[in-house]
Amino acid sequence: MTNPLSNLAHRIARWCALHPWRAILGWVAAVAVAVGLAATVPTQETTDADYRLGDSGRAAAMVDEAAFEDADTEQVLITARGGELDPGEARRAAAEVVARMTALTEVDAVAEPQASPDGTAYLVSVQLARDQDDVSALQEVTETVAADFPALDVRQSGDVSLDAAIGDRVAEDLASAETLSLPITLALMLLAFGALIAAGLPVLLAATSVAATIGILAPLSYLVHAESTVTSMIVLIGMAVGVDYSLFYLKREREERAKGHSSRDAVEIAAQTSGHSILVSGGAVICSMAGLFVIGDSTFNSLAVGSILVVAVAVLGSITVLPALLAKLGRWVDRPRVPLLHRLTRRMGTGFISGRVLGPVTRHPLVALALSTVVVLLLAVPALGMKTHSANLETLPASIPEVQTMRDLGSAYPSEGTTAEVVVAGDESLRDEVAEALVGLQVAGEETGRFTATGEPVAVSADGRTSVLTIGIPYDESDERVDAAVRELRTDLVPRALDGLDVEHAVGGDPAESLDFVERQQERLPLVIGFVLLLTLLIMGATFRSAPIAAVSAVLNLASVGVAFGMMALVFQHGWFESALDFSSPGFVIDWIPLFVLVVLVGLSMDYHVFVLSRVREHVARGLPTRLAVRQGVEETAGVVASAAAVMVSVFSIFATLSMLEMKMMGVGLSFAILLDATLIRLVMLPAVLCLLGERAWWPGRRPQPAGDRVLEADAAYELAGR
Repeated sequence: MTNPLSNLAHRIARWCALHPWRAILGWVAAVAVAVGLAATVPTQETTDADYRLGDSGRAAAMVDEAAFEDADTEQVLITARGGELDPGEARRAAAEVVARMTALTEVDAVAEPQASPDGTAYLVSVQLARDQDDVSALQEVTETVAADFPALDVRQSGDVSLDAAIGDRVAEDLASAETLSLPITLALMLLAFGALIAAGLPVLLAATSVAATIGILAPLSYLVHAESTVTSMIVLIGMAVGVDYSLFYLKREREERAKGHSSRDAVEIAAQTSGHSILVSGGAVICSMAGLFVIGDSTFNSLAVGSILVVAVAVLGSITVLPALLAKLGRWVDRPRVPLLHRLTRRMGTGFISGRVLGPVTRHPLVALALSTVVVLLLAVPALGMKTHSANLETLPASIPEVQTMRDLGSAYPSEGTTAEVVVAGDESLRDEVAEALVGLQVAGEETGRFTATGEPVAVSADGRTSVLTIGIPYDESDERVDAAVRELRTDLVPRALDGLDVEHAVGGDPAESLDFVERQQERLPLVIGFVLLLTLLIMGATFRSAPIAAVSAVLNLASVGVAFGMMALVFQHGWFESALDFSSPGFVIDWIPLFVLVVLVGLSMDYHVFVLSRVREHVARGLPTRLAVRQGVEETAGVVASAAAVMVSVFSIFATLSMLEMKMMGVGLSFAILLDATLIRLVMLPAVLCLLGERAWWPGRRPQPAGDRVLEADAAYELAGR
């Protein structure tokens, strides 16, 4: 039966090959228009309201509706540079900070200096003028006072300066990753092809796909607000799939030309085979990314839109402008050659390494499958105990001065550490009763030993309808006891304190927001996994008309995900390779990373899986027995898969070297899992399973009949010889 996707890819490629200039200029024009959109249409970024979730989201909405004064605060911490703190000198420095800060127009109010409970520090809190987001003048004051008192360590951090420092570090990290990824990708393509034009085409297509996607995302952001990191994810995913798809297509086109076909015929054959694989794998990646929508979170919605869009654009470019370029360039695609690299790639040939692995696997598939399964299970077992938590000060690099200042401030002033907010809204006539109830709540909380007083009075809105109590929790934010304390507030202490009052209440603050996010993710994660695996089953079943192939695909995807989760747990929860990767283990994995890694990994691994199985299917359709078809199909695709995997592993490995822990976690999880997926899983487990299934692999459909004289005797003899 003719495959409609194969026909579609063939018809599009044929038209583009017959009208190359139209296809090329059309692509250039589309990319230019998209880039123009980015320059003219401002991107609508996510706001605080987009992140509201559960009870903490209701608390934030109540505070926002009550129109509380929400001015940002900067903190100046004064400690001894060495030895014990001289209280007199510290007070003089603090007085100097107060005097200089008060004179600034950017400042609304300056609190009196506050000594720490143990007397080792002084703190000056500075309230900024409303909507003030520039603290450079305040930082100059801090630096001046620090220079005037060389025996003291005078440092500043706060709402604005900390966010700015983190933003600068993220920008530096991503710029470094993008700068390194391009030359590394180009170098790997040179190793794969040994020719400059052939190496440059995949990189060019991926780069233009990314540029077009960023442009299209600008108007789309008015429907789904763009999260600040979505552009980086577009670059990450776009370069990976763009290079992959071009690599698959280009390798097949060169292979067909080497057999004696004309350039146009080679392009059409590549369209029917690799073009079909690109459409299927692109659809699989898009369906996998769509699983992020199940969570219902603005961050995941934004990442899903960006990822789906860049994959769709990369697929479109691979089946349109790439065939046009190949038809126009002809054999010039292999020019200019890099002498040593070109000879090396020709000498290595198909199956240079994979043939040595596949021989034992196809001869002893049961042993190969058992051993590889043991390795995968050992690597995946740590995932069973994986703990997740939201990012906090512990996950930020201590090399950022503002981060270290906030950590020291939290240690010296426990009341400035972990806090929750109890928000109560009701009629103005209940104001005094609510205030009395919140005072009682504070006392009851302190009696449990799980809460502390912050020293802040109950805040009341201008209309007297909304009151906010800030209550301290004397544990690090990532401590499991913090979640227990928030739950106790919500289920016991707050309802009991407000019993009998006709009011609405909610518990918010950073720890409550983290708890709500983790609970939402844990609740919906099984739905995401089920959604992604079900779509994988349907896509693979419809593509290969085989129930066993669909089931095997789902199981192997789970194996890759298990390995990624296990490695992240070992490295970041248990602290493996801390010194090598230059980080300090927080004892958990940041909450959004596992879900994102899951959908990205399932999507990207389907690229290799579809490409390998499509080639195996081709040989089955030509009449080869399944075992021989498996060996020949895997050998012929192993080089392409290795090249594509090398690009992904190298790009993700760059992220593993960055300072931000989120990027490091994502890089370690994805790079290791893709490396294992492209080697152990696709070179050992997949061939072993297919060999064990034999002809049953194609059930319930009928096995394609031999194609007569299209199966060359030389091919059969070559395979039977076992290489």
